[in-house]
Amino acid sequence: MASPASAPPAESNLKRIVAASLIGTTIEWYDFFLYGSAAALVFNKLFFPESDPLVGTLLSFLTYAVGFAARPLGALVFGHYGDRLGRKKLLVLSLLLMGGATFAIGLLPTHAAVGSIAPVLLTVLRLVQGFALGGEWGGAVLLVSEHGDAKRRGFWASWPQTGAPAGQLLATAVLSALTALLSDAAFLSWGWRIPFLLSGVLVIVGLWIRLSVDESPVFKAALAAAEERKAAAAGQVEKMPLVAVLKHHWRDVLIAMGARMAENISYYVITAFILVYATTQVGLSKQTALNTVLIASAVHFAVIPAWGALSDRIGRRPVYLIGAVGVGAWMFPFFMLIDSGTFGALLLAVTVGLVLHGAMYAPQAAFFSEMFATRMRYSGASIGAQFSSVAAGAPAPLIATALLADYDSSTPIALYVIAAALLTVVAIACARETRNRDLSEVAEDAPQAAAAQVRADA
Repeated sequence: MASPASAPPAESNLKRIVAASLIGTTIEWYDFFLYGSAAALVFNKLFFPESDPLVGTLLSFLTYAVGFAARPLGALVFGHYGDRLGRKKLLVLSLLLMGGATFAIGLLPTHAAVGSIAPVLLTVLRLVQGFALGGEWGGAVLLVSEHGDAKRRGFWASWPQTGAPAGQLLATAVLSALTALLSDAAFLSWGWRIPFLLSGVLVIVGLWIRLSVDESPVFKAALAAAEERKAAAAGQVEKMPLVAVLKHHWRDVLIAMGARMAENISYYVITAFILVYATTQVGLSKQTALNTVLIASAVHFAVIPAWGALSDRIGRRPVYLIGAVGVGAWMFPFFMLIDSGTFGALLLAVTVGLVLHGAMYAPQAAFFSEMFATRMRYSGASIGAQFSSVAAGAPAPLIATALLADYDSSTPIALYVIAAALLTVVAIACARETRNRDLSEVAEDAPQAAAAQVRADA
């Protein structure tokens, strides 16, 4: 019989919670991906105009990578306070930080106006974006995972994951519309600012929705249990979530980091680097490349819940392995199709790549949530997810662009993604299956008991 904390909520209430997480993550990813697209298309000209075009793109992607460097710090700070104060409060703060930084980028002076201070200001705001996103992901997926029941957790928790393709879809759609409506000169002069300034409106909508949801019942129960233990221990101080995670869940943190290598690297190669490769190497127009990512992102959005539902039936590990092996196997056909120089081939390459990526991304939310005890779950899931992003997603477009510049070939880039896929396969092979785990059973126990529960479920 389910405990009160683990009993599934009314479906209407769960859908409202899912909607709040999805809209918030969509806005945050819109902000983050908008920067990536702009870095590929215009920032090299606006903030690094004195460089060779490909070198300017490298410098532009370097500021893009800086945002990832701040994500582990965001994971530590938001994870700590999210495990102490609750998921909802920190999610509101992350949305404000991300939206504010993105809006400010839309107001930035360019290199032509203020010189070298322009890329410095751009980098600072990118750091704020990364810090906010480092705390956003863990809170959003946990809020849904801890409200739902174990039997359909993979499906419901995959919906906040669709915020990534939805944000990519929204950012690409806005950029695509502007490049279609404006001349290259107008877009470079002022048109690029519009999507960044739109973030201010989106944040207001997101805050209104996020403030309407309740805190996770599993977290409330765990907090009450922790207070009881503290009182019984005569005020003994509870360990910091980070310390508890590294003591009891260090293996799970390493597995989560390894699991993200193929997922993170493949995604940024497929969606960000492709804008550079298709336009500079193959000679396709910016509009064609953007339209391809736009359509493929819509398909990506649709398949993520399906992959999440499949993980409820056959397990998190099998679905994740389908994605990792599939992405690695697809890389050579991926570039061969793009090199053909046709819109149809480019669309097929990117769409299949994102469908396979979805097999990793969809079960990730439930999978990572089920690895950790509640009072260290925000920290554990965020640390595992975001620390890997420094080695994976952060340098992926940069490394891919550098490989292209050095070898003038897609083969090293394909091998780079295949190597990441092999790392992820090894990590998932070392993981325990977590499907059907009752989060409240872990939540109500001390960390030592939680670790024992993990071993018992293996």
